[in-house]
Amino acid sequence: MPDRPFLLNVSLKREQVVDPSAYPFVVPAVRALDALPLASVTYFVGENGSGKSTLLEAIAVAAGFNAEGGTSNFSFSTRATESPLHRCIRLARSDRRPRTGFFLRAESFYNVASEIDRLDVGDSYGGRSLHEMSHGESFLALMQHRFGSSGLDILDEPEAALSPARQLAFLRRLHDLVQQGSQFLIATHSPIVLAYPGATIYRLDEDGLAKTAYESLEHVTLTRDFLNHRERFVGRLLDEEGEDRHRTDGS
Repeated sequence: MPDRPFLLNVSLKREQVVDPSAYPFVVPAVRALDALPLASVTYFVGENGSGKSTLLEAIAVAAGFNAEGGTSNFSFSTRATESPLHRCIRLARSDRRPRTGFFLRAESFYNVASEIDRLDVGDSYGGRSLHEMSHGESFLALMQHRFGSSGLDILDEPEAALSPARQLAFLRRLHDLVQQGSQFLIATHSPIVLAYPGATIYRLDEDGLAKTAYESLEHVTLTRDFLNHRERFVGRLLDEEGEDRHRTDGS
């Protein structure tokens, strides 16, 4: 059985919000934060703009990670773009403390790899510069060599680096680490990455956020329907595109 998670829940400290009409506090998922339970593996799923990356970033920064990613020992800043949300959330913690941890952001992973080289700590990441690998290779090296037992790992769209086959390898490694007491919080669009059994999945949308079953996710149902009826989907899409172009041209 996996150990009790390090982070038990996250809440919005509404008394700390100066302007509820400002971003990101107008995002429905942020407004709905109220002792949201966090499991050993928790997924955040939603369309672009739903707030999943903003929420994950706030949790990571409030937990002590650098806003651009890396371990809690990283303090570099290429450009300060984080939202003020991390100052307005409360993390309820268990009596356990993580031995290690990492915050991965697909958009700033290049900067993290550069910082690893600058600090000359590459031995902890497999002994080879992450810049000398493909994106997918570097992420798997990171997960294999830097993610450890009893770790708190927060991952924003890890599938950006991974082929479908390597997403399956990711699930295998995730399982091993969960069995060793680690906790994962993950924002993703990938039905493969989302497939870890027993995980808690939150769907973020215009109504806020809600716990959702894997099979009920639009990401899953749309992908399944597309693969089962590819020709029909593509034919309809291209027909609609042709009609739109015809109307635009006025011909």
